[in-house]
Amino acid sequence: MVSVGSADRYLPDTVQQAVKILVVGAFGVGKTTLVGSVSEIEPLRTEEVMTEASVGVDDLACTDTKTTTTVAMDFGRITLNSRLVLYLFGTPGQRRFWDLWDGLAEGALGVLVIVDTRRLEDSFDVLEQLELRGLPFAVAVNQFPDSEMYGPEELRRALDLLPTTPVVMCDARERTPSVNSLISLVEYVLNVGAVRARETAS
Repeated sequence: MVSVGSADRYLPDTVQQAVKILVVGAFGVGKTTLVGSVSEIEPLRTEEVMTEASVGVDDLACTDTKTTTTVAMDFGRITLNSRLVLYLFGTPGQRRFWDLWDGLAEGALGVLVIVDTRRLEDSFDVLEQLELRGLPFAVAVNQFPDSEMYGPEELRRALDLLPTTPVVMCDARERTPSVNSLISLVEYVLNVGAVRARETAS
């Protein structure tokens, strides 16, 4: 994998495939942080300072230090290996921005869903939106300092996920576990595609 230090604004000539990945989740779960921690280029952010208009609309119960919110998208890039590059599109988490998802989802290979176990119920609507759109996804559990620890199977049951849906633990501030979350998603999506191809061929 290309390191942050060796990456520049241009892709190496060896890259054969570019893949679009969405990073979604409820408000304040760490989407912008994850995109920033893995991107090998300066990430594009569309954050605005939160105002009094968000009082009573955006739940700050577990995010009392949050002062900005994404209003369009975050964008980053990561070269997974010499042949494959991921373009990351982080979506706003609040329901009022969900109309943006349709445009951002166009052409996406898959979705990484970030969840916060302190507010697990906030993820239900997000997962429902993905199911309606038929996009394959993996779940990355962002482990905040005061989060309770749960096992993947326990979380899979709580979120009513299929047995095959990847559930991985990560710290969105740290590059390595965040990259591993993306790798889990890509491997899952490629495996799903291979299975479908075999079924079609038979």
